[in-house]
Amino acid sequence: MVLNVDGLYKSYGEKKVLKNVSFELEEGKIVGLLGPNGSGKTTLIKIINGLLCKNAGTISVCGHDVGVESKKIISYLPERTYLNPDFKVKDCVKMFSDFYADFNEKRALFLLDKLNINLNERLKSLSKGTKEKVQLVLVMSRDAKLYILDEPIAGVDPAARDLILKIILSNLKPDSTLLICTHLISDIEVILDDVMFINDGKILLHKPADELRNEFNGSINDAFKEAFKCL
Repeated sequence: MVLNVDGLYKSYGEKKVLKNVSFELEEGKIVGLLGPNGSGKTTLIKIINGLLCKNAGTISVCGHDVGVESKKIISYLPERTYLNPDFKVKDCVKMFSDFYADFNEKRALFLLDKLNINLNERLKSLSKGTKEKVQLVLVMSRDAKLYILDEPIAGVDPAARDLILKIILSNLKPDSTLLICTHLISDIEVILDDVMFINDGKILLHKPADELRNEFNGSINDAFKEAFKCL
């Protein structure tokens, strides 16, 4: 198992955000974490990445507790960019190369060229979608054990989404795991091996994607709509 989460709780005062969340992710799987707004998806992702503290429960990544060692093997794409807007694209590549021992600079430069992104452009001059492409390339150019992507294609135009998904798939090693969180289910459902539905801080469902496809005539999006139709 790449990721083990057991009995995870998180609250802010009286507000309970995660309630006894438990699941395991195997290596070599692409897993969709799907749920409505406010269901606890981003809070869960941030705790796994060590950006928020849990109230109770345990998390291990390839046997490591959340901390320095787990962060070495997780490559995380947050929903919002954290890169300096005054940086040129090539500055971002240099920063990742300096910061991460597993960063493949040659791969990043190849992908940026394939996406026609100018290395000398400053981030603040790029469109929202192009900024997201830059950050996704940086994240997927690490040789990580666990990739966690929070809304990786939300700001990308529909015409570019297939290319973005190809970039994600082409850079995954067979023994790496990808946890992808998105509301654009119809765009990513074809690549999913497993699916988790989360709502109100609880995991409602965790099963192979093919089981859901068989139950709902090939559509995970239809399964999602059925599960959350009363919300």
